[in-house]
Amino acid sequence: MDFSLDEEQQMLADMVARFVERQYEFETRRTLAQSPRGWSEDNWSSLAETGLLALGLDEQYGGLGAGAEETLVVMEAFGRGLVLEPFLATALVGGPLLQRVGSAQHKERLLPLLARGECRVSLAALEPQSRFDLADVTCQASETGTGYRLNGRKSVVSHGDSAHWLIVSARTRGVQDDHDGISLFLVEAGSPGVNVRSFAGLDGQRVAEIELSDVSVSREALLGVEHKGLADLEWAADRACFALCAEAVGCMDRLIELTVEYLQTRKQFGKPIGSFQALQHRVAEMLGLSEQARSITHYAAANLDNARADERARAVSAAKTLVGRAGRVIGQQATQLHGGMGMTDELAAGWYFKRLTTIDMSWGIAITTPSDMVR
Repeated sequence: MDFSLDEEQQMLADMVARFVERQYEFETRRTLAQSPRGWSEDNWSSLAETGLLALGLDEQYGGLGAGAEETLVVMEAFGRGLVLEPFLATALVGGPLLQRVGSAQHKERLLPLLARGECRVSLAALEPQSRFDLADVTCQASETGTGYRLNGRKSVVSHGDSAHWLIVSARTRGVQDDHDGISLFLVEAGSPGVNVRSFAGLDGQRVAEIELSDVSVSREALLGVEHKGLADLEWAADRACFALCAEAVGCMDRLIELTVEYLQTRKQFGKPIGSFQALQHRVAEMLGLSEQARSITHYAAANLDNARADERARAVSAAKTLVGRAGRVIGQQATQLHGGMGMTDELAAGWYFKRLTTIDMSWGIAITTPSDMVR
Protein backbone atom coordinates (compact mmCIF):
# COMPACT_ATOMS: atom_id res chain seq x y z
CA MET A 1 0.00 0.00 0.00
CA ASP A 2 1.31 3.46 -0.93
CA PHE A 3 1.17 5.78 2.10
CA SER A 4 2.65 8.80 0.31
CA LEU A 5 0.48 11.90 -0.09
CA ASP A 6 -0.77 13.15 -3.43
CA GLU A 7 -0.47 16.81 -4.34
CA GLU A 8 -3.80 17.88 -2.83
CA GLN A 9 -3.19 15.94 0.39
CA GLN A 10 0.26 17.53 0.71
CA MET A 11 -1.30 20.98 0.31
CA LEU A 12 -3.80 20.09 3.03
CA ALA A 13 -1.00 18.87 5.32
CA ASP A 14 0.98 22.07 4.77
CA MET A 15 -2.05 24.27 5.46
CA VAL A 16 -2.90 22.49 8.71
CA ALA A 17 0.75 22.53 9.80
CA ARG A 18 0.84 26.31 9.31
CA PHE A 19 -2.32 26.72 11.39
CA VAL A 20 -0.87 24.63 14.23
CA GLU A 21 2.48 26.44 14.12
CA ARG A 22 0.81 29.85 14.13
CA GLN A 23 -1.88 29.25 16.76
CA TYR A 24 -0.49 26.55 19.05
CA GLU A 25 2.73 27.74 20.59
CA PHE A 26 2.91 25.84 23.90
CA GLU A 27 2.41 28.74 26.31
CA THR A 28 -0.48 30.07 24.22
CA ARG A 29 -2.08 26.66 24.36
CA ARG A 30 -1.67 26.45 28.15
CA THR A 31 -3.38 29.81 28.59
CA LEU A 32 -6.18 28.80 26.24
CA ALA A 33 -6.79 25.51 28.06
CA GLN A 34 -7.22 27.41 31.33
CA SER A 35 -9.79 29.84 29.90
CA PRO A 36 -13.49 29.38 30.81
CA ARG A 37 -14.38 27.94 27.40
CA GLY A 38 -11.18 25.93 27.06
CA TRP A 39 -10.69 26.72 23.37
CA SER A 40 -10.68 29.68 20.99
CA GLU A 41 -13.62 31.04 19.01
CA ASP A 42 -11.11 32.77 16.73
CA ASN A 43 -9.41 29.46 15.99
CA TRP A 44 -12.81 27.91 15.31
CA SER A 45 -13.59 30.66 12.81
CA SER A 46 -10.22 30.10 11.16
CA LEU A 47 -10.94 26.39 10.82
CA ALA A 48 -14.28 27.24 9.20
CA GLU A 49 -12.66 29.70 6.79
CA THR A 50 -10.14 27.09 5.64
CA GLY A 51 -12.94 24.58 5.05
CA LEU A 52 -11.67 22.08 7.61
CA LEU A 53 -14.96 21.99 9.50
CA ALA A 54 -16.54 20.67 6.30
CA LEU A 55 -13.95 17.93 5.90
CA GLY A 56 -16.27 14.96 6.51
CA LEU A 57 -19.42 16.34 4.83
CA ASP A 58 -20.68 15.85 1.28
CA GLU A 59 -20.22 18.64 -1.22
CA GLN A 60 -23.97 19.24 -1.54
CA TYR A 61 -23.97 20.52 2.05
CA GLY A 62 -20.92 22.72 1.61
CA GLY A 63 -18.50 19.94 2.56
CA LEU A 64 -15.26 18.73 1.06
CA GLY A 65 -16.22 15.08 0.72
CA ALA A 66 -12.83 14.05 2.09
CA GLY A 67 -11.93 10.48 2.99
CA ALA A 68 -9.99 8.66 5.66
CA GLU A 69 -6.56 9.67 4.38
CA GLU A 70 -7.42 13.38 4.58
CA THR A 71 -8.76 12.86 8.10
CA LEU A 72 -5.51 11.15 9.02
CA VAL A 73 -3.47 14.06 7.66
CA VAL A 74 -5.44 16.65 9.62
CA MET A 75 -5.62 14.76 12.91
CA GLU A 76 -1.93 13.89 12.87
CA ALA A 77 -1.10 17.60 12.56
CA PHE A 78 -3.61 18.46 15.30
CA GLY A 79 -1.94 15.86 17.53
CA ARG A 80 1.40 17.60 17.11
CA GLY A 81 -0.16 20.84 18.34
CA LEU A 82 -2.53 19.40 20.98
CA VAL A 83 -5.39 21.33 19.38
CA LEU A 84 -8.22 22.10 21.82
CA GLU A 85 -11.12 23.04 19.56
CA PRO A 86 -14.08 20.60 19.26
CA PHE A 87 -13.04 19.54 15.76
CA LEU A 88 -13.31 15.79 16.28
CA ALA A 89 -16.64 16.01 18.12
CA THR A 90 -18.34 18.14 15.47
CA ALA A 91 -16.49 17.78 12.15
CA LEU A 92 -15.55 14.10 12.28
CA VAL A 93 -18.20 12.44 14.48
CA GLY A 94 -21.34 14.51 15.07
CA GLY A 95 -21.61 16.04 11.62
CA PRO A 96 -20.97 12.86 9.60
CA LEU A 97 -23.33 10.88 11.86
CA LEU A 98 -26.06 13.46 11.33
CA GLN A 99 -25.41 13.23 7.58
CA ARG A 100 -25.72 9.43 7.78
CA VAL A 101 -28.95 9.15 9.79
CA GLY A 102 -30.60 12.57 9.69
CA SER A 103 -33.68 13.37 7.67
CA ALA A 104 -33.41 15.49 4.53
CA GLN A 105 -34.74 18.43 6.55
CA HIS A 106 -32.11 17.95 9.27
CA LYS A 107 -29.30 17.77 6.75
CA GLU A 108 -30.40 20.73 4.66
CA ARG A 109 -30.88 22.91 7.74
CA LEU A 110 -27.93 21.97 9.96
CA LEU A 111 -25.07 20.61 7.86
CA PRO A 112 -24.34 23.91 6.05
CA LEU A 113 -24.25 25.61 9.45
CA LEU A 114 -21.79 23.00 10.70
CA ALA A 115 -19.60 23.53 7.65
CA ARG A 116 -19.54 27.30 8.27
CA GLY A 117 -18.74 26.92 11.96
CA GLU A 118 -22.06 28.39 13.05
CA CYS A 119 -23.28 25.23 14.78
CA ARG A 120 -21.69 22.42 16.80
CA VAL A 121 -22.96 18.93 17.57
CA SER A 122 -21.70 16.27 19.99
CA LEU A 123 -22.50 12.58 20.34
CA ALA A 124 -23.87 11.64 23.78
CA ALA A 125 -23.68 7.84 23.83
CA LEU A 126 -21.80 6.56 26.89
CA GLU A 127 -23.39 6.31 30.34
CA PRO A 128 -21.99 6.12 33.89
CA GLN A 129 -22.49 2.35 34.16
CA SER A 130 -21.75 1.39 30.55
CA ARG A 131 -17.99 1.87 30.49
CA PHE A 132 -17.41 1.46 26.72
CA ASP A 133 -20.40 -0.74 25.83
CA LEU A 134 -22.56 1.23 23.38
CA ALA A 135 -25.40 -1.26 23.87
CA ASP A 136 -25.54 -0.69 27.64
CA VAL A 137 -28.19 2.03 27.58
CA THR A 138 -30.50 2.95 30.45
CA CYS A 139 -31.52 6.36 29.09
CA GLN A 140 -35.22 5.92 28.22
CA ALA A 141 -37.23 7.41 25.38
CA SER A 142 -40.94 7.09 26.12
CA GLU A 143 -43.49 7.80 23.42
CA THR A 144 -45.92 10.66 23.96
CA GLY A 145 -48.75 11.93 21.85
CA THR A 146 -46.49 14.21 19.83
CA GLY A 147 -43.07 12.60 20.12
CA TYR A 148 -40.82 11.27 22.87
CA ARG A 149 -39.78 12.09 26.42
CA LEU A 150 -36.13 11.42 27.32
CA ASN A 151 -34.82 10.58 30.78
CA GLY A 152 -31.31 9.46 31.70
CA ARG A 153 -27.66 10.41 32.02
CA LYS A 154 -24.77 10.60 29.57
CA SER A 155 -21.11 10.67 30.58
CA VAL A 156 -17.88 12.11 29.21
CA VAL A 157 -19.54 13.85 26.27
CA SER A 158 -16.75 15.46 24.28
CA HIS A 159 -17.30 19.23 24.20
CA GLY A 160 -20.88 18.70 25.28
CA ASP A 161 -20.79 22.07 27.04
CA SER A 162 -20.32 24.02 23.80
CA ALA A 163 -22.57 21.93 21.54
CA HIS A 164 -25.72 23.47 20.11
CA TRP A 165 -27.16 20.01 19.41
CA LEU A 166 -26.69 16.60 20.96
CA ILE A 167 -27.14 13.23 19.27
CA VAL A 168 -28.46 11.11 22.15
CA SER A 169 -28.81 7.34 22.26
CA ALA A 170 -31.85 6.16 24.21
CA ARG A 171 -33.70 2.90 24.70
CA THR A 172 -37.08 2.70 23.00
CA ARG A 173 -37.65 -0.97 23.86
CA GLY A 174 -35.93 -3.95 25.47
CA VAL A 175 -33.77 -4.18 28.58
CA GLN A 176 -30.55 -2.46 29.54
CA ASP A 177 -28.00 -4.30 27.40
CA ASP A 178 -30.14 -5.46 24.46
CA HIS A 179 -28.54 -4.70 21.11
CA ASP A 180 -32.00 -4.13 19.68
CA GLY A 181 -34.17 -1.29 20.91
CA ILE A 182 -31.67 1.61 20.82
CA SER A 183 -32.69 4.75 18.94
CA LEU A 184 -30.91 8.03 18.21
CA PHE A 185 -32.42 11.46 18.83
CA LEU A 186 -31.38 14.97 17.90
CA VAL A 187 -31.78 17.13 21.00
CA GLU A 188 -31.24 20.86 21.20
CA ALA A 189 -28.73 21.47 23.99
CA GLY A 190 -30.71 24.39 25.39
CA SER A 191 -33.97 22.46 25.71
CA PRO A 192 -35.76 22.45 29.10
CA GLY A 193 -34.61 19.50 31.17
CA VAL A 194 -31.11 19.26 29.59
CA ASN A 195 -28.63 19.83 32.41
CA VAL A 196 -24.95 20.07 31.47
CA ARG A 197 -22.06 19.88 33.93
CA SER A 198 -18.80 20.82 32.25
CA PHE A 199 -15.22 20.19 33.34
CA ALA A 200 -11.72 19.86 31.93
CA GLY A 201 -10.32 16.39 31.41
CA LEU A 202 -6.84 15.20 32.31
CA ASP A 203 -5.51 16.64 29.05
CA GLY A 204 -7.29 19.99 29.27
CA GLN A 205 -9.95 19.06 26.71
CA ARG A 206 -13.52 19.94 27.70
CA VAL A 207 -16.02 17.17 28.47
CA ALA A 208 -19.46 17.16 30.04
CA GLU A 209 -21.83 15.06 32.12
CA ILE A 210 -25.37 15.49 30.82
CA GLU A 211 -28.63 14.71 32.61
CA LEU A 212 -31.89 14.51 30.70
CA SER A 213 -34.98 15.09 32.85
CA ASP A 214 -38.32 14.79 31.02
CA VAL A 215 -36.87 16.30 27.86
CA SER A 216 -39.60 16.51 25.24
CA VAL A 217 -38.70 16.09 21.57
CA SER A 218 -40.88 15.78 18.47
CA ARG A 219 -41.11 12.69 16.29
CA GLU A 220 -38.91 14.50 13.77
CA ALA A 221 -36.07 14.34 16.33
CA LEU A 222 -35.74 10.59 15.75
CA LEU A 223 -32.65 9.88 13.63
CA GLY A 224 -32.58 6.81 11.43
CA VAL A 225 -34.70 3.74 12.04
CA GLU A 226 -36.37 3.40 15.44
CA HIS A 227 -34.87 0.63 17.63
CA LYS A 228 -31.97 0.09 15.16
CA GLY A 229 -29.51 2.79 16.18
CA LEU A 230 -26.70 0.59 17.51
CA ALA A 231 -25.11 -0.03 14.11
CA ASP A 232 -24.99 3.71 13.47
CA LEU A 233 -23.47 4.30 16.90
CA GLU A 234 -20.76 1.73 16.18
CA TRP A 235 -20.10 3.39 12.82
CA ALA A 236 -19.58 6.74 14.55
CA ALA A 237 -17.45 5.24 17.34
CA ASP A 238 -15.16 3.58 14.78
CA ARG A 239 -14.61 6.95 13.12
CA ALA A 240 -13.89 8.56 16.45
CA CYS A 241 -11.36 5.84 17.34
CA PHE A 242 -9.65 6.11 13.97
CA ALA A 243 -9.34 9.90 14.27
CA LEU A 244 -7.94 9.53 17.80
CA CYS A 245 -5.35 7.04 16.53
CA ALA A 246 -4.22 9.53 13.89
CA GLU A 247 -4.04 12.27 16.51
CA ALA A 248 -2.00 10.00 18.78
CA VAL A 249 0.53 9.39 16.00
CA GLY A 250 1.08 13.14 15.79
CA CYS A 251 1.39 13.36 19.58
CA MET A 252 4.00 10.57 19.62
CA ASP A 253 6.05 12.16 16.85
CA ARG A 254 6.20 15.52 18.60
CA LEU A 255 6.88 13.96 22.01
CA ILE A 256 9.83 12.02 20.61
CA GLU A 257 11.18 15.20 18.99
CA LEU A 258 10.95 17.05 22.31
CA THR A 259 12.71 14.18 24.09
CA VAL A 260 15.55 14.08 21.57
CA GLU A 261 15.98 17.86 21.85
CA TYR A 262 16.23 17.55 25.63
CA LEU A 263 18.76 14.71 25.45
CA GLN A 264 20.92 16.79 23.11
CA THR A 265 20.98 19.81 25.42
CA ARG A 266 21.00 18.30 28.95
CA LYS A 267 24.58 17.62 29.99
CA GLN A 268 26.00 15.19 32.52
CA PHE A 269 29.68 14.44 33.09
CA GLY A 270 30.53 17.20 30.64
CA LYS A 271 28.59 15.88 27.63
CA PRO A 272 25.01 15.62 26.40
CA ILE A 273 23.15 12.71 27.97
CA GLY A 274 21.94 11.80 24.48
CA SER A 275 25.43 10.51 23.77
CA PHE A 276 24.92 7.64 26.25
CA GLN A 277 24.11 4.44 24.42
CA ALA A 278 21.56 3.21 26.95
CA LEU A 279 19.44 6.31 26.40
CA GLN A 280 19.82 6.04 22.64
CA HIS A 281 18.38 2.52 22.85
CA ARG A 282 15.33 3.85 24.67
CA VAL A 283 14.75 6.50 22.00
CA ALA A 284 15.11 3.82 19.32
CA GLU A 285 12.39 1.80 21.05
CA MET A 286 10.14 4.87 21.08
CA LEU A 287 10.72 5.43 17.36
CA GLY A 288 9.94 1.79 16.59
CA LEU A 289 6.66 1.94 18.49
CA SER A 290 5.62 5.18 16.78
CA GLU A 291 6.21 3.64 13.36
CA GLN A 292 4.12 0.61 14.30
CA ALA A 293 1.35 2.96 15.42
CA ARG A 294 1.56 4.90 12.17
CA SER A 295 1.40 1.75 10.05
CA ILE A 296 -1.61 0.25 11.78
CA THR A 297 -3.42 3.59 11.66
CA HIS A 298 -2.98 3.57 7.89
CA TYR A 299 -4.36 0.05 7.90
CA ALA A 300 -7.42 1.30 9.79
CA ALA A 301 -7.77 4.13 7.24
CA ALA A 302 -7.84 1.59 4.43
CA ASN A 303 -10.70 -0.26 6.13
CA LEU A 304 -12.70 2.65 7.51
CA ASP A 305 -15.21 2.58 4.67
CA ASN A 306 -15.25 -1.20 4.40
CA ALA A 307 -18.76 -2.38 3.54
CA ARG A 308 -18.40 -5.17 6.11
CA ALA A 309 -18.85 -3.62 9.54
CA ASP A 310 -17.08 -6.50 11.30
CA GLU A 311 -13.91 -6.05 9.24
CA ARG A 312 -13.99 -2.29 9.78
CA ALA A 313 -14.41 -2.77 13.53
CA ARG A 314 -11.55 -5.27 13.72
CA ALA A 315 -9.17 -2.97 11.86
CA VAL A 316 -10.04 0.06 13.98
CA SER A 317 -9.95 -1.93 17.25
CA ALA A 318 -6.53 -3.36 16.38
CA ALA A 319 -5.24 0.14 15.68
CA LYS A 320 -6.74 1.57 18.87
CA THR A 321 -5.18 -1.21 20.97
CA LEU A 322 -1.70 -0.94 19.50
CA VAL A 323 -1.75 2.86 19.53
CA GLY A 324 -2.86 2.87 23.17
CA ARG A 325 -0.02 0.58 24.23
CA ALA A 326 2.55 2.45 22.15
CA GLY A 327 1.41 5.80 23.53
CA ARG A 328 1.68 4.53 27.08
CA VAL A 329 5.25 3.29 26.66
CA ILE A 330 6.41 6.35 24.69
CA GLY A 331 4.87 8.68 27.28
CA GLN A 332 6.49 6.80 30.16
CA GLN A 333 9.88 6.77 28.47
CA ALA A 334 9.69 10.46 27.61
CA THR A 335 8.77 11.36 31.19
CA GLN A 336 11.65 9.32 32.60
CA LEU A 337 14.17 10.69 30.10
CA HIS A 338 13.16 14.23 31.02
CA GLY A 339 13.81 13.43 34.68
CA GLY A 340 11.90 15.35 37.36
CA MET A 341 10.98 18.06 34.85
CA GLY A 342 8.89 15.52 32.96
CA MET A 343 6.32 15.54 35.77
CA THR A 344 5.63 19.28 35.64
CA ASP A 345 2.84 21.12 33.82
CA GLU A 346 5.36 23.73 32.71
CA LEU A 347 6.96 21.26 30.32
CA ALA A 348 5.22 20.36 27.06
CA ALA A 349 6.21 16.68 27.32
CA GLY A 350 3.86 16.11 30.24
CA TRP A 351 0.87 17.45 28.31
CA TYR A 352 1.57 15.15 25.38
CA PHE A 353 1.67 12.19 27.75
CA LYS A 354 -1.64 13.32 29.28
CA ARG A 355 -3.25 13.55 25.86
CA LEU A 356 -1.96 10.11 24.86
CA THR A 357 -3.33 8.70 28.11
CA THR A 358 -6.73 10.30 27.49
CA ILE A 359 -6.83 9.01 23.91
CA ASP A 360 -6.17 5.50 25.21
CA MET A 361 -9.09 5.84 27.64
CA SER A 362 -11.53 7.18 25.01
CA TRP A 363 -14.04 4.77 23.44
CA GLY A 364 -12.24 1.74 24.88
CA ILE A 365 -8.89 1.19 26.56
CA ALA A 366 -6.02 -1.12 25.65
CA ILE A 367 -5.56 -3.96 28.18
CA THR A 368 -2.33 -3.56 30.09
CA THR A 369 0.03 -6.51 30.17
CA PRO A 370 3.38 -6.76 31.97
CA SER A 371 5.21 -6.27 28.66
CA ASP A 372 3.51 -2.88 28.26
CA MET A 373 5.00 -1.52 31.45
CA VAL A 374 8.35 0.23 31.71
CA ARG A 375 10.47 -1.43 34.37
